[in-house]
Amino acid sequence: MSGISQKYKCSVHKVVYWMRRYKIARRTRSEANYLKYNPNGDPFNIKTELNSEEQFLKGLGMGIYWGEGAKTSDHSLRVANTDVGIIRAFRYFLLTICGLKRDKISYSLICFNDINPKLARNYWSKELGILPEKFGKITVIPKQGKGTYKRKSLFGVCTIQASNIKLRNWMMGELDLLKNRPS
Repeated sequence: MSGISQKYKCSVHKVVYWMRRYKIARRTRSEANYLKYNPNGDPFNIKTELNSEEQFLKGLGMGIYWGEGAKTSDHSLRVANTDVGIIRAFRYFLLTICGLKRDKISYSLICFNDINPKLARNYWSKELGILPEKFGKITVIPKQGKGTYKRKSLFGVCTIQASNIKLRNWMMGELDLLKNRPS
């Protein structure tokens, strides 16, 4: 509505008045923002006709998210792990099954204080085949306590993220179908 009012040089209230008068439905702010940041439509295209290999990949991707994904975010799919294979598999799921564009995937790293952040960034960059700059700022966790741990991560924790509320809602809907499936 503010865009319309700016274009026609009138108040937002006038636009609201005419929309009410002619019973024109209004978008929510969330819908308006989504359209603003995705002017060409959704940045993903979920594949529905799947062959057996793709069905396996869909199950694998959903299982990774169900087990390792952050479900507290309302707007993104995020998986963090120390295993490069899990991050690769989830990325392959996002690209192949969800039809997400590569530039819509972001990465971040968390390192413990005894890990060289530059070394970790180079490791993950090489293993994932992406530029080191894709990681942005690396979070370093300060030392906590006196204890030692035997199976520490040599290269930190990598997080892969796709920020899209519709994609996240699709995933949560698919997981709900699995959870409510009769056994």
